[in-house]
Amino acid sequence: MYGSQKGEIKIPNFTKYVHGIIRNELLYTIQFYRMRVSFYTLGCKLNFSESSAASSLFAKKGFRTVPFGEETDVVVINTCTVTAKAEKKCRNIIRKSVKMYPGAYIIVAGCYSQLKSDEIASIPGVDLVLGSGEKSDIFKYIKGFDKTEKPDIFTGDISRENIFSPAYSLSGRTRSFLKIQDGCDYFCSYCTIPLARGRSRNAPVADIVEQAKIIAERGIKEIVLTGVNIGDFGKTTGESFIELVGHLDKVEGIERFRISSIEPNLLTDDLIMFVAGSRRFAPHFHIPLQSGSDEILAKMNRRYKRDLFAERVSRIFSVMPAAGVGADIITGFPGEDEKKFYDTLYFLERLDLSYIHVFSYSERDGTRASSLGEQVSPEEKERRSGILHDLSEKKQLDFFRRNYGSQHFVIFEEGSEEEKMTGYTGNYIKVKTNRDAARINRLTRVKLAGISGDGFMSGEIG
Repeated sequence: MYGSQKGEIKIPNFTKYVHGIIRNELLYTIQFYRMRVSFYTLGCKLNFSESSAASSLFAKKGFRTVPFGEETDVVVINTCTVTAKAEKKCRNIIRKSVKMYPGAYIIVAGCYSQLKSDEIASIPGVDLVLGSGEKSDIFKYIKGFDKTEKPDIFTGDISRENIFSPAYSLSGRTRSFLKIQDGCDYFCSYCTIPLARGRSRNAPVADIVEQAKIIAERGIKEIVLTGVNIGDFGKTTGESFIELVGHLDKVEGIERFRISSIEPNLLTDDLIMFVAGSRRFAPHFHIPLQSGSDEILAKMNRRYKRDLFAERVSRIFSVMPAAGVGADIITGFPGEDEKKFYDTLYFLERLDLSYIHVFSYSERDGTRASSLGEQVSPEEKERRSGILHDLSEKKQLDFFRRNYGSQHFVIFEEGSEEEKMTGYTGNYIKVKTNRDAARINRLTRVKLAGISGDGFMSGEIG
């Protein structure tokens, strides 16, 4: 409130002052009207939600977002640092962007930027490097869009970050990634994510529900809940993940919610029973296991033993027999000898998993695992990875066979083939069928009628 009472702020010519702010903002927007920006996102679903939020910021300034590969004035690369392979891919994309767009303003942001900003800044052609905390307020750090001889670098102390930056994707017609949580307090011995994203934090339940309503108003039918450790939701607001899903389940217009990934020790009976009784929450759980050896799990600083994981999977199938359950596995962790690897392999064989995501251990600077001995050779990691990938394909085929002939609801989207459309069942089977424009972005009953060799099942609408 402005006025002349004691303690109030006095601004002479207040109307002129406000008009000045509006005028400057309008001129700023006009300056960039019809300029083009292109995004390249690497890594997790959380990164895709944050890239979409950044795209909205550019749109408000008058920019037009164009697909990567088309002519553009600005390139924003949202990076990942989860493995050495991910970092190498980031560097390749940065160099490719500089070569493709020699006159474009190149911005590199995110997890890799947070941890290795100098490494990125040494790549000729980069103009701006932003850390994980800075990328949510990107225009605060942009002085202009002229190429620079030396890039500007802005990376704060992420360990002190306590602000949750909301984000959700709106680029697709059928599915949106909704960020509900950021950061992690677990500090697994192999993982750099707490170093790149900071401590666990979240927005209030009410704010996230409002974002879900906005997504629903855009006609999007599926929301995927994303974060670093979403089961840890509520650390900063005194709420809980089960409270959040209970409120989201009541949002009208959304046909399906999907939980992206949840730690086994945070996958409670209450949550399993909630999903089993919900019409909107998909019967699909992605649960990181990482190893089937309790000794290796302890070295990884994981917060459970393998028996808990097996018990959680069993509990899911006791109330949702047709559920889809996937797992993450890291092979070649320091100290994983032949016996411990086969302990993991045999443990996985006994579990009713529908797929396995396999990762070879990658040494990361700043983690406790990097100082452990008993390193596994690259050749042995590759051999073990091949064995686990073969097992994953077998698990998926068995899952498809169990679902053959059954009926499921699918939300279809455009397929990569001109005459086909694709979509996922609630239990995460990717289905392909003949294109019918009237069925796209609609919940459609489908009979699973065949198994293809490319990770799809064929569907019959009827």
